[in-house]
Amino acid sequence: MSIDTIAQYIGSYGYLILFICLFFGIVGIPAPEESLLFLAGILISHHKLSMGPTIVYTDLGAFIGMVAAYICGKYLGLPFVNKFGKYIGLSYERWSNIENKYKKSAYRTITFGFYLPGIRQISPYFAGIAKVPFLRFFLFSLLGSTIWTIPFILAGYYTAETIYINPKYVPYFGVLLFVLFLLYIFIKKLVSRK
Repeated sequence: MSIDTIAQYIGSYGYLILFICLFFGIVGIPAPEESLLFLAGILISHHKLSMGPTIVYTDLGAFIGMVAAYICGKYLGLPFVNKFGKYIGLSYERWSNIENKYKKSAYRTITFGFYLPGIRQISPYFAGIAKVPFLRFFLFSLLGSTIWTIPFILAGYYTAETIYINPKYVPYFGVLLFVLFLLYIFIKKLVSRK
């Protein structure tokens, strides 16, 4: 999906498209989340969107996506792991080990995992399967979604205020972030081997 298409959808459907894209991005259906947030900031700077509703809809999309994934994990996850885990080498003992490790850092992962592609998608499922208390999950995921969406929107807004950015180049920002993330992991593995 191109930025022109997304901008057209935003023009047609308004803030609801921001909510839908972030919701689906969190539950695991591919969506350009960071690029979309950055683009939203640029569109705010170009007076195509308003700051308040943009923050509310994007934050709610991410947060409600987290809650939906948590509920799926809680009610469907463990039976799924028990039934199909053996096909991917995930025995009951191995799952118990993973669950115990996850529980030790669950709240940190829920809150700051938004910044790591892949982690933000699997973390709510793991939280549901690991039976993290819902109220705590609710609070930490609300905090995490807020501290994830606002900085990307503001980055897009202030960058567009400082230099002109054509919205059609915004997807390359997402690709750049992904490449930097992969480079970071590669360098970290190299350093840990020494």
